Amino acid sequence: MAKVNKNQRTDRAKNRVENKVAKIVVAEKKENGQYRFRSKIVQLDAVQAEVKAASR
Repeated sequence: MAKVNKNQRTDRAKNRVENKVAKIVVAEKKENGQYRFRSKIVQLDAVQAEVKAASR
């Protein structure tokens, strides 16, 4: 029997739950001219609401 890597023997992909998420990055300009970047990870169905809230 040939050597098999232990990672190839596992069936991790079958047991994985898939998460549908998106990363939102918002750039804000401070009073002194510098930029601040805020990032947030949200579910795909809540992306539009988070973008609207972040743009205020």
